[in-house]
This record gives sequence, structure tokens and C-alpha cells, in this order.
Amino acid sequence: MALIDTLARVDADLALGRVPMARQRLRGLVSSFPQDLALRRRLGEVYRLYGEPAEAGRWTYLEADRDPAETSAFEERYSTPLRRMRALAWRGPESLASTAFAVQQLAAIHKAGSDHIGHPVDWTAVPLDLDDEPEDEGSSFTDCLVSAGVVLLVLGFFAIWVVGFIAFVRWVWQ
Repeated sequence: MALIDTLARVDADLALGRVPMARQRLRGLVSSFPQDLALRRRLGEVYRLYGEPAEAGRWTYLEADRDPAETSAFEERYSTPLRRMRALAWRGPESLASTAFAVQQLAAIHKAGSDHIGHPVDWTAVPLDLDDEPEDEGSSFTDCLVSAGVVLLVLGFFAIWVVGFIAFVRWVWQ
């Protein structure tokens, strides 16, 4: 029931021109139902409305009648097999796909990803490439700014403490 209701909301959002809301709802549905190729196609169509060919290609990658330019844009943005595997956000074995073309595409990417790192890869835990930045770390510049701020804060508290201690000692000795 939630799937049908959410799709009705997506249609209403698109009819009212609320494309970002429709996209957000569809992303949630694809996350909940990763094997539903029709949802992926709809999400690709919404990204097409945005004029984002790489994302449109990402979500229509498992379709036989996909747009070659969008597919190329997707493959360029996600340049390695492991990045493509993570971007496709597939869960489960390739055999869960509802078309032979999708099964073939998923199997090819899965094999390429496994060959890329030299051992089998699971769709549920795709590792980072060796040259990828860890996804949860910030930039080194941001880290430096935060560290400098903490040091200044500690020095400021220490300076206030020293001045207060000196004032206290002078008050006691007078």
C-alpha cells in the first residue's frame, strides 16, 4: 500500500511542478525496492527533467532501451566498476532482476568489480577503490581549521584561568 500511495504522491508532485519532492520520494522508493526496474526508470526520467544525464543514466543503466549518451555520462562519472556498483545500489543476487538485460548488466559489473580488486565482491558491501577517499572523512583543510579553533579555545581558557589566579593571589596577599 505504501508503494502505491507514494507513487500517487510522486505523480501529484510532478503535476504540480515539485520535481525535487518527486525525486526525493522516488529515491526513497528505489532504496526500499532496489530490484524494481520500473522505479529506477521513473527516477531516471525525473533526473532527465533536471538535465542531469549522468544520474539519468545511473538509474536507467539496467534498461535495454537506455539512452547511450546518458549511459556514457554515468560511466564517465562513476569511472570504475566498484564505483558503478555502489552507484547502482543493487542489493541481492543479479538473478533478482526482472529482465535478462538487467541480469546481464549486473553480472558484468559484478564480475568487473571482482576482477578489479582480485576477489569476489558482494553487492551489499562494495569496498572503496584504492584511490578513493574514504567517504566519511572531511577535507584536510577543514580538519586543520577545526584543530586550530580547538587550540585557540583551550589557550583562551588557560589565559583566563591564569589571569584569574593571579588576581586571586594578589587579593589574598593584600
